[in-house]
Amino acid sequence: MWPVIVDLVAAVVAGGVVTLLVRRWPHAPVTAPKVEPSTIQAEVRRHGRLAQILRARVDPQATTGLALTVAGAVVIVGGVGVGLLLLMVRRELGFAEWDLSAARFGAQHATSASTAVLRDISQLGGTLGLIVVVLLTLVVEQRRIPNRAAIGFLLLVLVGQNLLANGIKELVDRARPDLSQLTGFAGSSFPSGHSTAAAATYAAIALLLSRRRSPATRSLLAGGAVAIAVAVAGTRVLLGVHWLTDVMAGLALGWAWFAACSIAFGGRLMRFGAPVAVAEQAAVAQAEDGAGTVPSAATGS
Repeated sequence: MWPVIVDLVAAVVAGGVVTLLVRRWPHAPVTAPKVEPSTIQAEVRRHGRLAQILRARVDPQATTGLALTVAGAVVIVGGVGVGLLLLMVRRELGFAEWDLSAARFGAQHATSASTAVLRDISQLGGTLGLIVVVLLTLVVEQRRIPNRAAIGFLLLVLVGQNLLANGIKELVDRARPDLSQLTGFAGSSFPSGHSTAAAATYAAIALLLSRRRSPATRSLLAGGAVAIAVAVAGTRVLLGVHWLTDVMAGLALGWAWFAACSIAFGGRLMRFGAPVAVAEQAAVAQAEDGAGTVPSAATGS
């Protein structure tokens, strides 16, 4: 059962790290601070436009603030990460040097029991498994917080990641491991479709479930989403149908796509184009301030 133990340990460690990081995430106060209007007016006039923009980008209360700034960084890092991993694969450098040893470990330690467990975990990133989880999430969330945009958000995440992963597969056309393939597969190897789907979809589900939840609950949901994605990715390597770099690229691609979709829908606001709308309001407010009027603050959860 060593393959199962290694897979679960990796998932728990990754999920635990993310849980701790999210717990330390700066959160907006539950109630708005009581500040005199005259003080606000003086501060707005005293600081320049650049300082206001910089503060807004790291303000956890602002709709276009810290959360979406980090999301934008994830998109960039994820895209660069996929490119670097592909470069490693082409030149057999970096993480690509561990591809063969990881595949051999899975093949040498496989048992009928471990293979059955890994296949079950792997189904969490399969098409049928994801459709079931997404539908259950929508039923629960539409009863708790009705929002049509949530349906579009999950559909965009689910369909988009599939198109991205398969498109890259066709371009790269990497051969799969030929040691001991213990489960079914289709298409080329880079990136892992299961890993991409699990990373993007469970992060999106965690975002929806986190709306109007406590910071502690949100951190657990984020950690759980990462743990599931890492667990699914690990099974693809240990079952012999993907190289280590395939699943790493899949995770990076999936999280980057989720981040891009969250930007488009304004994070937990679930309102398509919300960041753009708020940015436009801020620009209008800045223009009004220059004309001698007092701008209004545009904030959100």
